[in-house]
Amino acid sequence: MSGPSQPQGSPPAGMDPRISARRTEITRQLGRRRLRLVGALAVVTVAVVGGWALLHSSLFSARSITVVGAVHETAAQVVAAAGVADHPPLLDVDTGSMVHGIEQLPWVRSASVAVHWPDGVRIVVTERLPALVTSTTAGQWAELSTTGRVLTVVATRPPGLVVVTGPQPPGALGSLLGPLDQPGVQVADTLPASFRAQVSAVHVEPGGWVQLSLTTPLLVNVGTASQLDAKYEDVSALLAGASLHAGDVIDVSVPTAPTVTEG
Repeated sequence: MSGPSQPQGSPPAGMDPRISARRTEITRQLGRRRLRLVGALAVVTVAVVGGWALLHSSLFSARSITVVGAVHETAAQVVAAAGVADHPPLLDVDTGSMVHGIEQLPWVRSASVAVHWPDGVRIVVTERLPALVTSTTAGQWAELSTTGRVLTVVATRPPGLVVVTGPQPPGALGSLLGPLDQPGVQVADTLPASFRAQVSAVHVEPGGWVQLSLTTPLLVNVGTASQLDAKYEDVSALLAGASLHAGDVIDVSVPTAPTVTEG
């Protein structure tokens, strides 16, 4: 037969009431600590979620976008290429991706992007300069950079630019002249100051043979785009010291044995 039951909350039989009270107090303290911890975690969670939502709100979006240095490309074109036309949150702005997008524009040589909190983006663009020109299949003229990048297409031939003619027509804006035309681009870009101003056109044959038309008028057979420094030295020496006549052909395709053929 079981004895009388122990009242709820009473210390176990034989336990000192003071020890039981202490155990009860410790249990209560642990419970309060757990409640405070849960409350703190809830506050932190709310703060993080609220902060994330705030940083992705319009208050911290790319609302103030400044474009510097763009002349041939409009500010709107630069902003669109950067991917920030829809004013994304600054937290989501990837400056590396923006620079890559901007530098795909035909005229842009380089770009830099800086983010300024709370809502600013500053884009600095350095544009290419037209140095060459080539005709298109439609009878227009494509302005080119020193690397043969197609910058723009115009109706009339721009003055002061060296003409490059080759077996491949220019492609879309922002593209480079094809590999068959690149020997001419290389020669046109490296012409020395000693006679660069006299060169009116650079012609490239399908096999990579390059010929210069001078304003004198003279023709210069450069040959392939190799040993250019030695070939340029030969041309400079002949222009300075030889008795040349209109229509003569200077051949420096073999730089150790330059020749002049009367026209």
